[in-house]
Order: sequence, then structure tokens, then C-alpha cells
Amino acid sequence: MWRAGYSPSLRMPGKMAARLCSNKPPGAQSPVSSQLSSSPRPQAEKQRRRREREMAILSKQHTSAGEETVNWSEKPKIVYTAQTPPGTKKDTSLPFPSSYSPEYVESCWYQWWEKEGFFSPEQHERLSHGVDQTFSLCIPPPNVTGTLHVGHALTVAVQDALARWKRMQGYRVLWVPGCDHAGIATQTVVERRLLRDQGKHRQDFTREEFLQEVWKWKNEKGEEIYHQLRKLGASLDWSRACFTMDPGFSRAVTAAFVRLCDSDLIYRSEGLVNWSCALQSAISDIEVDSVEVSGQTMLSVPGYENKVEFGALYTFAYPVEGHDGRVAVSTTRPETMLGDVAVAVHPDDPRYQSFHGKQCRHPFTNRLIPVITSTTVDMELGTGAVKVTPAHDHKDFLLSRRHTLPHVSVILGDGTMAPSCGRWLEGKKRFDARQLVLDALAEKKLFVGKQNHPMTLPVCSRSGDVIEPLLKKQWFVRCGKMAEKAIQAVEDGQLELIPQHYSKTWKNWMSSISDWCISRQLWWGHQIPAYQVELPESTTRPEEQWVWGHSLDEARQRAAVKYGVKPEDVTLKRDPDVLDTWFSSGLFPFAMFGWPEQTSDLQRFYPNSILETGSDLIFFWVARMVMLGTELTGQLPFRQVLFHSLVRDKYGRKMSKSLGNVIDPLDVIHGVSLQRLQEKVKEGNFDRREQLVAMEAQRKDFPKGIPQCGTDALRFALCSHRIQGDDISLSVAQVLSCRHFCNKMWQTLRFTLGVLGENTQPLGTIEETTPLGSMERWICSRLYSTVAQCEQAFDAYELHAVTSALHSFWLHSLCDVYIEYVKPVLLREDEGAEVQADADDSDTTTVRQVARTVLYHCVSLSLALLSPFMPFITEELWQRLQPFRPRPPGAPTPTSLCLQPYPRSTHLAHWHFPEEEKDFLMVQEVIRVARSLRTQCGLRKEKPVMWAVCSPSQAQVLLHFRSAVWTLSRISSLQLHCPDRPDWLPSVQSGPPPKESLVGLVDHTCQLHLYNQSGVNVDKQILQLSQRRDRLVPKLEKILRRLQGSNDSANVPDHDRQQMEIKVSTEQEMFDSLLKVFKDYSLHQGGYVFSDICLSVDMIT
Repeated sequence: MWRAGYSPSLRMPGKMAARLCSNKPPGAQSPVSSQLSSSPRPQAEKQRRRREREMAILSKQHTSAGEETVNWSEKPKIVYTAQTPPGTKKDTSLPFPSSYSPEYVESCWYQWWEKEGFFSPEQHERLSHGVDQTFSLCIPPPNVTGTLHVGHALTVAVQDALARWKRMQGYRVLWVPGCDHAGIATQTVVERRLLRDQGKHRQDFTREEFLQEVWKWKNEKGEEIYHQLRKLGASLDWSRACFTMDPGFSRAVTAAFVRLCDSDLIYRSEGLVNWSCALQSAISDIEVDSVEVSGQTMLSVPGYENKVEFGALYTFAYPVEGHDGRVAVSTTRPETMLGDVAVAVHPDDPRYQSFHGKQCRHPFTNRLIPVITSTTVDMELGTGAVKVTPAHDHKDFLLSRRHTLPHVSVILGDGTMAPSCGRWLEGKKRFDARQLVLDALAEKKLFVGKQNHPMTLPVCSRSGDVIEPLLKKQWFVRCGKMAEKAIQAVEDGQLELIPQHYSKTWKNWMSSISDWCISRQLWWGHQIPAYQVELPESTTRPEEQWVWGHSLDEARQRAAVKYGVKPEDVTLKRDPDVLDTWFSSGLFPFAMFGWPEQTSDLQRFYPNSILETGSDLIFFWVARMVMLGTELTGQLPFRQVLFHSLVRDKYGRKMSKSLGNVIDPLDVIHGVSLQRLQEKVKEGNFDRREQLVAMEAQRKDFPKGIPQCGTDALRFALCSHRIQGDDISLSVAQVLSCRHFCNKMWQTLRFTLGVLGENTQPLGTIEETTPLGSMERWICSRLYSTVAQCEQAFDAYELHAVTSALHSFWLHSLCDVYIEYVKPVLLREDEGAEVQADADDSDTTTVRQVARTVLYHCVSLSLALLSPFMPFITEELWQRLQPFRPRPPGAPTPTSLCLQPYPRSTHLAHWHFPEEEKDFLMVQEVIRVARSLRTQCGLRKEKPVMWAVCSPSQAQVLLHFRSAVWTLSRISSLQLHCPDRPDWLPSVQSGPPPKESLVGLVDHTCQLHLYNQSGVNVDKQILQLSQRRDRLVPKLEKILRRLQGSNDSANVPDHDRQQMEIKVSTEQEMFDSLLKVFKDYSLHQGGYVFSDICLSVDMIT
């Protein structure tokens, strides 16, 4: 759950830019902080898109209809008021509220689930449907300093859906919660707090005193994220919650460091690191933001009273020793030229052929620096010559190794110039020294010029300081060999990356990985268990001597053995630095189980079954877990990695605290006013423009604030997106729509409970229930098909397909069709023609009992299917159904829905009637057209006669579903007429419909004629048909163009061509039918309509 950043490499595009042009990352053995390459063109494009999005927000109007504000009104809140002690089961015998209220539904359930241990793997032993399989995963540990936003809520919603699904399948499930100590972030927060409250800096405390303040803050504020996770309904096993600074986890970190050192996979070396002068610490790539500067720009930098200019390119010249010429170089950081040790040119550049092997005289240090050749220099950029400053530039550092150049550091860790620069610069701040250097160059007539220059500036996300690459002795992890194993694991199929296209990204990055700097100059974190050794009677000052160990005593013993002295003669000084937070988080999948101890949890639940996380963490976290897990445990830490897309706001911007566009999931769950949203932005650390953009976006998007949507609606909305596809653009309107779905579920249960409450006969079990009527067979088969869809989609982790299938079944099959069909039956309304059962169901009592049983099972099973996504409302409604649950003798009493078996298609095989489903598609279209005709006639309560002019096969289907057609079309009778087969079932077939009827087309072989005694408005009917023609003609033209427009028809696959030909045939037949209807009506209008439509026919033929 961390935020990704870019590398701190200084890019200098432009004509006068002077840089090395190799894009190849450092080699595996180079002690350079691992970094992502970021070319200037994508960065410039990214900055352009960001400006466009900001302008769209600040503009008066929205740019598209999709950006309309959320339209909502305050709903009455219903509160659960029963006296229920925390952890006690909620009382569902109370009267059923009239409408859905998230506040009412979501109270009490989570505390009961947690107290009863439903989320613990130990409850598996009590499951009657349990299987001997394990499903384990860990939550990406969020920073203890932060709060979750909707991007994190997506992770929680997806992981919890998978965990609950597997638990209901009978798996032994363990989902481990955890929190990361977030070294830099936490220390920064506490330091600011101490400065604000006590006026003290960190240096005013001892290390132990400062760490006590951090722990005090953690104990006060660190539970906020756990509170959010509980509100989101996450079924985590809280008894196993893991904090990366816990004693057990700290022992694992120490053991990992010692083992990797013993294996020579951790070493100490001098290398370039990303350095924050404000923090006086190396930082990881994740804490580096790339800030685009379009040209000369004044920016605020910590520690400077006045703003500092960036976005300028300075050119100066080096005089060539023993030669009249000069070599001009360009740089954005002239203050570093005191550390120049060479000038590099391309060996084939004719301008510098005569300078090969020459030396330049440094104007301030007076030392000679060589002119070297390198094919990495771009002759077309700038002057074609570049200054080489190995101690302050990543690429120059690598070049210096190939040419054995010295490293001259000129900037200290606090951002001041080093004594080696001379008294005139010593102690000056680096950006103050910049102007002094330029003035001195001008005085020596070596300054050539200054020009506007777009650039990418690396900035520390924690302090806002400009990153300075500095040469430091640090601890590094050798990544080369471990990365090779990680690549091989994916290629061999041992580790599956989902979606699969990430495999290519994985290989490309891993194959060019750099060694990883793991030292951080902080106090909060895991202090490195390495000790510098001082030996007695040492007359010379040797190179640094280091040992490591699980404890001070072990390190002393190791030193004694290594250097051949007595333990008591060894003096040890522990490294004051701490380990990179990513090092400890990389151990999370196995350290959370007690590693290196061989605990029962480690043996049972490791490796994890799956890791689910954001795609932006593939390198910063996932890669490191794979490398460390494989090396330290001999096993991959998980078998699958499921990456979900990033969540963006409606303007396409990534959810980021730095942009002020993050949405707290609790604000969506409980609702929040616009005033409070604006207050949160003002509380943040934004510059004036960012604050203006953030607040204007809120005013546009949430003019009345955010409505109360509830946890279930938020989770369902998040999982409804295709998480394996493009980035997710989440809007509150989508969540509000899911709240409406919750209300639909609520009202469905109100109806169901009402009809079940009148029943005096027990309901049959699924196994005992055989649907006989056509509509019962259809709805049962639809349920079977929905369960099959869910199984297939869950197995592929396509959660959006699961939610889509469930939403469609509940709304469009259960509510819109079946319940509307059975209402007259179950509520005893209109016990006339509409309540007729099919031919083989004459007993009304039996019909009602079967309808109740089918309705109960459809609702109950649907709640179980929805439970992984909407745990609160499904638990509430399922518990209220329990008094009516059929209980076979000896069956255990159910406790919670979250422990019930997840519906399986194999258990519903006797409910599968594919022909019923197929046939009813045509029936649904008949009902749709019939309702449209009723609307055209302005009919409300009247029930006219309707004729269906169709083929015998269609007539057979309509006869089979005649009661559904009557009820749902609201007609008094259905007359069937088959003009092509007048001899078809004479007892059923009627004569042709009256000519005064209103006509509607179902398809090219089926027309509906609605007879209205008040007559037909022919002009209105012709208008309706003309509109349908206008929709049909372009559609047919488009298909014909696709079919006929290919220059090389041989390249069109046979399957695709057949599909297009079928489409053409279908649309043409529909067109012909429409033409026939027009012809009939044109007889009433003098023929002009018929001739008009013929013109359209000529156009497309």
C-alpha cells in the first residue's frame, strides 16, 4: 500500500544538454541505489496531461457528460437501538425496517464475527463442509502513519472477497493483518509534532528518548488504520496481527540480515545513494517524486529563506592544458563542478579528435582532469562534451569505474559544501554556492552562458527537499543472482503473475536490476545488526572491519574467531543506521508466521496462496519479497500474484495525498459535508495552486458533500470494476447506484418475508424441490447459470464478472421478472386469468407452495453468492430468513452466513433447463414490445387483447410461457396466429388480428398486434416505426461496409466472416419485416411512407 515514485536521475533534454546517453541501468554488482529509468519524453507528456486535467477542473464547465455531479437527496437514517453488548449477536427478531439504512444494517455484526472467531483458521474444524485445503494471504501492510483511501479500499475489497469465498468453500483460510513501521514517514511526523508541541528537534533527545516518543505516538494513533479495516468488513484474523517493529518480527529482520551477510549477499561498500539533506538520510526510490520544471522556475527548498531557481542550463569552458583550445560543457548543477574529475567526449566526434588523451586544468582546484572517450556520450546533445562528476551523478559514477577515475565529494550530508572546495565555499549551502561558482567562472572569463531548460527534478516526498546523489559507505544487497531465480520462477510457471502481461515487465526489470542500498540514517526502524571492530594495539588505521550477529555477544564471538583474538579484547561499535523499510516489508509473508522459528503457522500456511496488490508495487515490494523469500526460506513466498489497477479520480488523476484528491472510504461509508472535505484539504501540506485545484474539484464533484453509501455499496462498486484491465475511474455516483441496489435487496426481502410469514407448510430443501411450472423452471435455471458464471469468474479472479452476474440475476431475473410474475399468485390478487398456472399445474395451493419454496431458495442462495462482496446486508437479511429455513433431521444449526457453503452448480444440476432459458429470451422481448405498445396507447389499468403473428415454433414457446406473457404484459388474452402454417394446432390458433391494431416488431418473424377499442393513432405509429428504421439503417450499413470493405478478403478469418454474414442476414430480415409493416400502414396514408423507406432500401443494397 505504498506510493510509487521515480528515480532521482537528473535528465537534461534539450539542444545544450550535456549528459551521458546510456539508458542501461547499473550492473548487478554496482553499489548504486536501484532506480527506475524515466525518459524525458514520457515525463513531459505526463506533465502535459496533468496540466490539462488541472485546467479541466478549474474551467467553468465540465468537459463531458460523464463528469456530472452526483445528484442525491438525504435519506432518513434508521438506527439500531436494541441493547446489544459488543460481541453479542444482533437481534434480528425486531420489526423489519421499511427501508434500507447502512447505519442500521452494519451495526453489531463485525464485533460478533470477531468475538466468535469466524475469521480464524481454527474455526475450520467446525465446518461441516470443510475441505483439507488451505488459503492464506497477507494484507499489504499500510504505513502506521497514514489512513486508507479508496485505492487501499479496493485492495481490501478484493482480498476480502477472495478470503470469504474460499472460507465459504470450506478452505482453512488465514488472512493476516499487519502494519508497517514506515521509518522515514513516522520519524518525520513525530519530529514535526515535537517541534510544534515542545519546540524541540530530534537532536535535543537521546536516541532512546526519541524512540520512546515514537512508540508513544504509535500507541496513540496507530490503531486508526485497523479501525478503518474493521469498518470495511475485512475478515482478518486479528489474533495474528503483525507490526514490523514487534519483537518477533524484529528477530526475523535480524536473522535475515545475518544470513544474507553470511551468504555474501549483503556487503558494505561506497556507492551513490539518493540523499535527502533535510532528513540527512539516504531514501528509497519510493520516497522520490519527479517534479517537472518547464523552464526557469523559482521553487521553495527546505532550509532556504528565498526560493531557488531551477530549469536553467549553464555552460562553461575548461582550458585544455598545453593547447590553445577550450572544451565547453553544460550542466544544471554548476556547484558540483568542484567535483569534476574528467571531461568525456564521443570517440567518433571530429570536433574533439585532437583532444583525445589531453588534460584540462580545473580553474579552482588547479588539478588536471583528463579528456576521456566514451560511446555513451551523445554527440548531438549540447556541445557534445560532458563533465564527469562521479561522486554526485549516478551515470558518472558508473563511467568512473570503467575508466578508474577518482571520486571527489564536494557536498556534505547536511547540504553544505565540503572543506575540499576551499575556504571560499566551505560551509556554504549548496544552492547558495551555485551563484558563487558562476560568479567566479565569469571572473575567469570561463562562463559561456545560461539558457532556459526543461528538466526533471528529483524531490524527497517526505521533506520536499531536492535530492542530492551522494557517495556514502552503506550496506547493499546483491540482487543479480536472486533476480535470476525470480525470472526463472515466472518462466517455469512456479510463480504466476496475473494479468500475464506483467511477466514481460518482470523480466525486463529484473534482468537489469541494480544492487539495493538498505542503509537509512534514521533512528526509527530496525537498527542494523552490524558492528565495527576495533582491535587492541592497532598502530595503523586499517580499512573498516565489520562483523554481524543476532546479538552483541554473538558478534563479539564472530570477531574473535575472524581476527584471531580473545573476545574480551574486541571493542564493538554498532552501526547507528537502520534498515530500509522495504527490507523488513520484504520479509512479511514468512516473518508474520514466526520465521525463522519453524512454527506451526509457518509450516501450515507458508507459502501464501496468493498475493493481491496494486500494480505500482511490482518492483518496490513484490520483487523484493520474491527474492528474499526464495533465498531465506528456499520457497517462493506465494504461488500467484494478482495485480489490480490503480484507482483514479474522474479526471484521470491517481489518488494521491499530494494532489488532495484522495477520498477516505469512511467518508463514503458514513457520508461527509463539502465543508469538512474542504477542511481536510486545508489541513494538508499543499502549495497554493494544488490547494486551489483540489478544492475546486471537490466543489464541482460534491456540491452537497458525499452521501452516506455504506460499506456494502462501496465494496460492491469497487469489485464491479475490471481490476485486471485499465486504471479504475471511480465515482461516488457509482457507489450511490450500488446503495440503490442494496435498497432493492432490502425491499425484496420485505416481500419475501411477507409471503413466507403466511405459510403454514414447511418449505422443501433444494434437493426436494423440483420446479414444474415454466417460470419456476426458468428462474431456477437462471440461478444455476448464475452460480456457474460465479464459479468460472471467481476461479479466474474476474470479480467484475461475478458482481455483474449477481447484479443482473437479482435485478433483472428475480425482481423484474419472477417476483412480478408470482406477486398475483402469492398475494392472492386477481385470481382470474393472470393467476393461471401452466397446463400441468392446476392446483393453486401447490402452485403457491412451490412458488414460495423457489422464491426462498433463490433469495437465500443469492445472499450467499453476494456475501463475499456485501457481508453486512447479506448477513442481516440471511439471518431474518432463518426461521423459514428447511432443516433436515440431524442438520447442524447454522450460525453465520460467512461460514455457510458457497453455492455450487453441481448441487443445482437438477435445476438446469437450458432450453427454458433460451426460449424465454424471446418471451422477454415479446413482453418488452407489448409494454411499449401499452405505453403508446396510454393504457394504465386496461388489459387489451394481444395477437402474436409468428412462426409455429415461436407460438409453441409463447404457449408454454403464456401465463408469464399475460401477467407481465398486462393483457387479457393472447391470440396466436401463424399465417405460414394455418393448420398448426387449430384448437389454439386464432384468426388474423384486426387491421386497427397497434403493431410492434419482436423480430423478423414475429409481430405483436395490440387491439385498442379507442382506435390507433396512425401518424404516431408511423413515427415510432420511422425512428426504428432510422436506427436500423445505419447499423445495417456499418455491417455491410465491414463485410464488403476489406481489400483482401482472404485475410478475414472464416469465423469472423460467418458472424458478420449472420448479422447482415438477421438485420436484413428485420428490415424486410419493418418494410412490410410500413407498407401496411402506408395504405392508410397514400403510400408516401412506403416509397420513402424504399429509398433507404436502395441506399443499402
